[in-house]
Amino acid sequence: MVDDFRSRESVRRKALWTLSHLVPGEPQAAAILNVLDDIGDQERVDLNQSQPHLDIDAVRKAVLIERHSSGINIVDEASIPQPWRERFLQASIGSTRLIDGPYAHDWEKFLTQWQSEMLHLDAHMSASRAHKP
Repeated sequence: MVDDFRSRESVRRKALWTLSHLVPGEPQAAAILNVLDDIGDQERVDLNQSQPHLDIDAVRKAVLIERHSSGINIVDEASIPQPWRERFLQASIGSTRLIDGPYAHDWEKFLTQWQSEMLHLDAHMSASRAHKP
């Protein structure tokens, strides 16, 4: 299941990054929206079989932030439930972190960015529905 999360979230991340450069309603968005729909369908099947769905607020509350001996707040990575952990890891590829865990400010930045991406995705989905006969 971990490899499924990893590959799915890698594809989702690339699709969201590509979509971020498009204005809602642009024809090029249609193929990307189809990919994201398929990922959403796969995720709903997986989550129904394995664990409850947690919205962003529940995830934010569930994740443990710890003060590291360096004086920096870090995230207890093990406390991030899937698929959120893999989403964060995929969005954080190339980011610096401590060996004991990612920086808490990167986690918060990810959550804020995720909300923005979902609003942008919703705008694309609305525009797509408005253009369908």
